Amino acid sequence: MKVLITGGAGFIGSHLVEALLARGDTVFLLDNLSTGSIDNIEPMKGRPRFHYAIDSVMNEPVTAELVDRADVVVHLAAAVGVRLIVESPVNTIETNVHGTEMVLKLANKKKKKVLLASTSEVYGKSDQVPFKEDADLVLGPTSKGRWSYACSKAIDEFLALAYFKEKRLPVVIFRLFNTVGPRQTGRYGMVIPNFVKQALMGHPITVFGDGQQSRCFTYISDVVGVLLKLADQEAAVGQVLNIGNDREEVGILDLARRVKAKTGSRSEIVMVPYDQAYEEGFEDMPRRVPDLGRIRALTGYEPQVHLDEILDRVIEYFTSDRARV
Repeated sequence: MKVLITGGAGFIGSHLVEALLARGDTVFLLDNLSTGSIDNIEPMKGRPRFHYAIDSVMNEPVTAELVDRADVVVHLAAAVGVRLIVESPVNTIETNVHGTEMVLKLANKKKKKVLLASTSEVYGKSDQVPFKEDADLVLGPTSKGRWSYACSKAIDEFLALAYFKEKRLPVVIFRLFNTVGPRQTGRYGMVIPNFVKQALMGHPITVFGDGQQSRCFTYISDVVGVLLKLADQEAAVGQVLNIGNDREEVGILDLARRVKAKTGSRSEIVMVPYDQAYEEGFEDMPRRVPDLGRIRALTGYEPQVHLDEILDRVIEYFTSDRARV
């Protein structure tokens, strides 16, 4: 199989590249390095089935050529991370909406299958936990930029499904829930790498809000494994699918305590109000737990890596010479 990965030099994309090459696929990568890193793909350079272009998905001639050479497109290129979203709302909306529009338009010319990355953020302030794919989405007001990311990804989903229904473009939408692992820097607000780095450096471990907000964390290998299945699974076409871990929901304050204990850190845990951490009036999702019934039925998916092991692996990564942050 020939696979194009947009955003392939990012955290998730680079792991997916490795897995595809390992099983004998040919990989084309497109990334402008705005949030990805050339270091992430350095070990793959020179392999005969690996091809990469450092460019924007908005460069239509370049993207069109790469789409044309692929059998499947995995569209990961997007503005990600709460901090980046709050600080650069225009870039967030334009990157997510226009980038997806470009990929779908070009893929549609020859009906190339598209796997579109979405996010658990689209569930917004819904209290219908665990979140099911066909549940209502409850977003905050347009005056709060925090919701621009969720809205832009929801538009991506609407557009992809419209291409499927109207033009019969084979699309699969997957909503990711807090994916974690090596190469995730935390630069844009990802909580576990931030906590681990703060603990290892002896800096205050900063918990935003009251720390009672809870999340479920998914290890990168679990995500990559099921994406490989979705690339091959025809029954997934036209569907929206949660990908996450439903086995352990943890409060963020408790998470900080666990990181501190596991690292043996003397760091103080400091509570930081949302207004101070991000912007005035910032709103967060109190819980984020996936319903995995649909993905289980389709692929047999079961998350294999539990939270303690996730933390151990991330700590090991940041204490090794592999981490470049």
